[in-house]
Amino acid sequence: MRRQRPEFRRQVRRRFSNVFWLTLCGLAVLMLIVLLSRESTKPRSRSVLSKSSYSHDKVIEGLNITAEMLNPDSITRQLNDQISLAKAFVVIAKESNNLQFAWELSAQIRNSQILLSNAALRRTPLTLQESETAVKDMALLLFQAQQLHYDSATMIMRLKARIQDLEEQTSSVMEKSNKYGQIAAEEVPKSLYCLGVRLTTEWFKHTDLQKKIQTQNALKLKDNNLLHFCVFSDNILATSVVVNSTASNSLNPSKLVFHLVTDEVNFHAMKAWFTMNNFRGVTVDVQKFEDFTWLNSSYVPVLKQLQDLDTQNYYFSGSNDNGKTPIKFRNPKYLSMLNHLRFYIPEVFPSLKKLVFLDDDVVVQKDISGLFNVDLNGNVNGAVETCTETFHRYHKYLNYSHPLIRAHFDPDACGWAFGMNVFDLVEWRKRNVTGIYHYWQEKNVDRTLWKLGTLPPGLLTFYGLTEALDPSWHVLGLGYTNVDSQVIENGAVLHFNGNSKPWLKIAMEKYKPLWEKYVDYSHPMLERCNFH
Repeated sequence: MRRQRPEFRRQVRRRFSNVFWLTLCGLAVLMLIVLLSRESTKPRSRSVLSKSSYSHDKVIEGLNITAEMLNPDSITRQLNDQISLAKAFVVIAKESNNLQFAWELSAQIRNSQILLSNAALRRTPLTLQESETAVKDMALLLFQAQQLHYDSATMIMRLKARIQDLEEQTSSVMEKSNKYGQIAAEEVPKSLYCLGVRLTTEWFKHTDLQKKIQTQNALKLKDNNLLHFCVFSDNILATSVVVNSTASNSLNPSKLVFHLVTDEVNFHAMKAWFTMNNFRGVTVDVQKFEDFTWLNSSYVPVLKQLQDLDTQNYYFSGSNDNGKTPIKFRNPKYLSMLNHLRFYIPEVFPSLKKLVFLDDDVVVQKDISGLFNVDLNGNVNGAVETCTETFHRYHKYLNYSHPLIRAHFDPDACGWAFGMNVFDLVEWRKRNVTGIYHYWQEKNVDRTLWKLGTLPPGLLTFYGLTEALDPSWHVLGLGYTNVDSQVIENGAVLHFNGNSKPWLKIAMEKYKPLWEKYVDYSHPMLERCNFH
């Protein structure tokens, strides 16, 4: 028991020691705080004050603010506020056609601005005596503006009405612009019409042209070891550019065979042109679709539809829907069978196995023989996809409120371009692709699946049968939008899709030289028809 008591006393001494040291530390901290607080109450040095004052002065100077303007009772500040408000009321007065009041406000604004300008030049503040009249006159006019209900709410309502009116005017102008642009795009230039007439005359005048074409090697037209291209067009010069540009950039033009199909009106002119001119040894054959005996309304649904009077009225006038359908969908070009022949290529060329289809508004600037070596992986159509943007997906072209469309096609499926397509005609015949096209055309007799054109039925017909090609094979947009120069340079086929065709006056000037380089304007026929 005696040994426990000393241990107990030792514990008490340790506890006392800890309290002592804690108290000592607390006093030290307290003294430090007192010293610091006294230091902070001392005035700052002159250098610190001068630096702070200098910084403040620089800010004031940078904002171009004078001490007089900072004063809430400043005459200068009051005049500036009146001028700002008066300028807003001038706009409203003009919108309200109150021109006299707008003139009075503008005159008073000028008077107040002159006072401010004079004060600034002499570098002294405005006095109440010299500005009293101007302030009172402006205040009176601003009071009158309030009496005329030129308040913020009225201004907002009028601006909204004005904006709506401008939007309606813009919409009307845009609609007219689209109509005029469409009319200009459908126009046949006088020079093209002249060329057709002169070439037709030459064909019947010179029998040697007819004899020359009869000596062509007909075996080449069916030789599947050669490279076959087809163009369906009634535009002689445009077709010539397609052939010439392809031949000019081909590494072996003698292996190229072009199959041209036109209508009866342009048939002889087309034959005359391609007989008179040599395109580096390229074989060119010209046909007219009126000679195709299988092309009749009992076999071709779209031909039966195009002969329907209501359909023709719809295309030309849009009378069936009170003109609601955009004019681009009522383009009479859709009435031409040349636009629909692309779905009958195996019938047009029964002996061919593979073929490249080209629109007449393209330019070929590289050797494209490599297209015939592209593996389509069992598909029928090789095309460049256009779904880099959402508006080029299936839902843009088709009516997905129709149950047939919803049931069979993915709305986000990628669209692709007509204009440069590789077709495997063996697979086409095997899969009865033309029959698929007929099925969808018959379902769309009332135009509820899609409006017009050949791309929507093409998307349906070749759904699941299209192989995506490298985008550099086919560059689109040169007839309606800006295209990256590097993309154009790397492109094999340039497509002037859109209204601004390169042979029209509304062509996009920066892209026109890409097309014109394959036109020989010194040709006698072109000179006589004033091509330039």
